[in-house]
Amino acid sequence: MRSLIGLLIVLLGFSCNKPQRENVDFKEWGDYWFQGKAEINSYDLSQYRYGEEREGEAVLIFVTEDFSRKKHVKLDDPDAAGRDKISVLKMNQTREFVTGIYPYHMMLSAFTPTKEASQGLKFTSSSQEWCGQSFTQLNLKSGDSYSGELFSYFEEEGEMSFSMNGIAEDDLWNLIRINPNQVPIGSVMMWPSLIHQRFTHQEFIAEEVFIRAVDISENRSQIEVTYSSGNRILRINYEKEFPYQILGWEEEHTNKNGEKELTKAVRKGTKVIDYWDRKAVEDEFLRDELKLNN
Repeated sequence: MRSLIGLLIVLLGFSCNKPQRENVDFKEWGDYWFQGKAEINSYDLSQYRYGEEREGEAVLIFVTEDFSRKKHVKLDDPDAAGRDKISVLKMNQTREFVTGIYPYHMMLSAFTPTKEASQGLKFTSSSQEWCGQSFTQLNLKSGDSYSGELFSYFEEEGEMSFSMNGIAEDDLWNLIRINPNQVPIGSVMMWPSLIHQRFTHQEFIAEEVFIRAVDISENRSQIEVTYSSGNRILRINYEKEFPYQILGWEEEHTNKNGEKELTKAVRKGTKVIDYWDRKAVEDEFLRDELKLNN
C-alpha cells in the first residue's frame, strides 16, 4: 500500500510539472540573463505615419523577472510566492517620433516564460499623443487562448473586451532572445503587433502567416513573417550567436492603394546595466553612451 501511495505521489508530481523548452543551453543562458542586470538597446527609427516617413528613436529593454502565474504581475516577494512564481523574459519596446507639430510616445511590453514551453503570458501596449491616449492588454488564459481589453479615446473603440486565439507577433522578440529555435517555422495563426494595431485600428483577429529563418550574412540571421492578407511583412535581424542580440527590424505595410510603407530600425547602441539603480543626475552620461537623444 505504501509503495502504491508513493507511486501515485510521484505520478502526480510529474503531472504537475510544466513542459520545458528543449534544445536551449540554460547554463549559458542563465549566466547572461540572471546576473541582475538588463540589456538596453537603442535604435535609429524611421517610422511611417499618415503616409510619411518620420525620424525617431526606439529602445528595446530585455530583463528577466519573477512573475505571478495568477496575477500576471511582477512579484514583490518571490521567495514567498511558491508555485505562483514563474521566471519570464520581459521586453519593453518604446518608440518616439513626431508627426508635424505633435509627438508620439508608444510603449509595448511582452512577458514570456523563460524555461517553461509556454506562449507569452501577457502583452500590453500604450500610445500617447496630443489627441489622446489608449491602452491595450492581453492575458493568456490557456493554450493559445487570450482575453483582452482596450481603452481608447476614440468613440468607436471606447472600452471593449475581446478574446483571441493564436500566437502573438510581439512574442517573437523574446523567443529569439531565448533561442531562435523556439520561433515556430512555417504556417501558423498569428495576430499582429499591438503597435501595428494602434496605427491601423484593425480588429483583434489572428491571421495565417508564414514564418521563415534566413541567413543574411556570416554572423547575422533574420526571422521573416509574411501575413497571408499580403499587407504586412515583419523582418527581425539578430546575431547568430548567443545572446542573439536584436540588430534591427523592418515592417513593410501595403496600403489599400498598393503603396508600400517601410518602417525601419537600426541599432546604434547597447549596454548591459542595472538601470533602475542609475537614477541620479550624475548617471545621465549613460544616455550619451547609448546614443539616446535628450
